[in-house]
Amino acid sequence: MSRSLSASAWRLTWLSWSALLLQQTADAWAYQAPWFIWVLKLLPLLLFLPGMLKDNLRSFIWLCFVCLGYFLILVQRVFAQPDSVLVLGGLVAVVILFIAAMLYVRWRARELRASGAQQTGSGD
Repeated sequence: MSRSLSASAWRLTWLSWSALLLQQTADAWAYQAPWFIWVLKLLPLLLFLPGMLKDNLRSFIWLCFVCLGYFLILVQRVFAQPDSVLVLGGLVAVVILFIAAMLYVRWRARELRASGAQQTGSGD
């Protein structure tokens, strides 16, 4: 059962990461942002891509910390533009990303510990 939980969290993490990346891209495009704003919006998310592809749990942990920055910015934007579907979508994506990535790390770490305990033959 634990494997299905971590697999679901993994899929949800990737889905919400993609949604946040698309939202940030659409936001920069909609406001015709200069190139350095594009870099500031997208680079923090893209930095974790290699580690996420390698299933490095530290990359997922650091992604959670970076999500907090996006969350702060998007909450401010929701108050400034409460009718913006783009901003609300980004806020939903970042909240789901944070929760899914956090749960994935927790459940995947348990799996890895359990498989290590089984390989060594110890009970705990």
